[in-house]
Amino acid sequence: MSNKDVLKGESRDGYVKIDRYNEDKIEAVATHYKDILGQLGENPEREGLLKTPERVAKALQYLTHGYDLKPDEILRSAMFEEDYSQMVVVKDIEVYSMCEHHMLPFFGKAHIAYIPNGHIVGLSKIPRVVDAFARRLQVQERLTNEIRDCIQNTLSPMGVAVVIECKHLCMSMRGVQKQNSVTTTSAFTGTFLSNDKTRAEFLRLITASLD
Repeated sequence: MSNKDVLKGESRDGYVKIDRYNEDKIEAVATHYKDILGQLGENPEREGLLKTPERVAKALQYLTHGYDLKPDEILRSAMFEEDYSQMVVVKDIEVYSMCEHHMLPFFGKAHIAYIPNGHIVGLSKIPRVVDAFARRLQVQERLTNEIRDCIQNTLSPMGVAVVIECKHLCMSMRGVQKQNSVTTTSAFTGTFLSNDKTRAEFLRLITASLD
């Protein structure tokens, strides 16, 4: 953490919220947003907007904090040798990201599987890898490939499968305004590419219910 990075804790009903932000970046982004408010026809000096530029700057820094994370190191921090070679599936991982074209959110779920080849990884690390890539300006296609490649290159498994399903506010709120559209992307390596039965088993597992 640099000298300009600040950790700020706020206690409320026994819950402590900790925000990490860079003061120089916050000040610079907030200044631009104050100008943007004026360009939009608003009065940035009115009561309801006085702190809006700073709030937006802090929100954007949080929503793009994935640039400061190293997804491969997240995986390596919890890699274990294990004689297990069956499919490992982590499904329904929440995804929140920002479209790089309009800087509007897209959100949904990721379903990820890998087949170990001598090493497994702590299960909590897979959702953290998703967050590390999602908390950047993204397109869903690249996000899908980045998650796949990180797991493949770090764990060297026999195969990786990634499916992401998201709604994009750039489609729902503007443009074609199709509010119920869902975009699905997929990316596979190894056994998931070469073996139809393995890929079909993955797709069956991510749509199955435990009820």
